[in-house]
Amino acid sequence: MLVAGLSTGHMIGLAVTGGVFIAFALSASFLAPRRWPDFPGKNGLSVFIIASVVLFAAMITAVEVFGVEKSEAGTEAHGEAAKTIDVTESEYKIALPSLTSLAPGTYTFVVKNDGKVAHNLVVGTKTTALIPPGETAELTVPLEAGTVSLFCSVDGHRQLGMNATISVA
Repeated sequence: MLVAGLSTGHMIGLAVTGGVFIAFALSASFLAPRRWPDFPGKNGLSVFIIASVVLFAAMITAVEVFGVEKSEAGTEAHGEAAKTIDVTESEYKIALPSLTSLAPGTYTFVVKNDGKVAHNLVVGTKTTALIPPGETAELTVPLEAGTVSLFCSVDGHRQLGMNATISVA
């Protein structure tokens, strides 16, 4: 089992379910017989069997739910992976990776504000909310062939140099 490949939430879910199952098994094996020598006894056998079956089903369900990662966030319905473009904003510039040209498709812009004031990013007709200094936002946009303009729409920032263009061909 490749536990290292699971997200933290999934590892915690499996660990909690496994811990409950192990605690039940150890207490039924060691603690209960010390307190009640005839454990589970004639009257308690059916309860013990039902509890064992329920915990076993819970463990199997947890493995099915937590043991499988969802498909990567950022994949499109058609199975084509969305492309990610890292953007860094500061006073008063937009830094893009060195791109010569992009193919048409859906892109996710991961925008980090390295500046000292809030910025946003407008790509085509879509925009992020204001991004506080040090924070990051994402903007997923379908791009068609042509020239795409990127800019910060905070008052005066575009005129101070917070603009860029990307060629989509």
